[in-house]
Amino acid sequence: MRYPLEVFDAIREVVPDNKPVGVKVSATDWVEGGWDLEQTIEYARELKKRGVDWIDASSGGVSPLQKIPLSPGYQVPFAAAIRKATGVATIAVGLITEPKQAEEIVASGKADMVALARAMLYDPRWAWHAAAELGGQVFAPPQYWRSQPSTQKELFGKTTFGAR
Repeated sequence: MRYPLEVFDAIREVVPDNKPVGVKVSATDWVEGGWDLEQTIEYARELKKRGVDWIDASSGGVSPLQKIPLSPGYQVPFAAAIRKATGVATIAVGLITEPKQAEEIVASGKADMVALARAMLYDPRWAWHAAAELGGQVFAPPQYWRSQPSTQKELFGKTTFGAR
């Protein structure tokens, strides 16, 4: 881990202290005898000493020998373990597709944030739909106000319409 720590040090040196710097890690390569969560936690401890602001815990994708047990939220335990062992803020990823699933991950303290990729590619308005489902609000430019679902009158906050 010497090289990636040197890279982090070089980045942290030039990025102002008031700007956050995080690292995306592959918490395991899913190969027996390969990189694993325990090694990732040690790496995260070293990053913490150097001022890392968050760790985005992903995995795999590096070997044809990997055996990845895919299921909803399958990488969330990596973020939870890193957070618990180091106290560093974590981002959870990995087949997180449903708003209630994402909310539970953050609310239960398994991670500080959830990042989505495929779900957002499939539905670019995923965040709006999640806010509607969970009773939240989102900012929407005025040209979208009339698209607010009739069942979600507060989704876009306080909106007004001019006379026609």
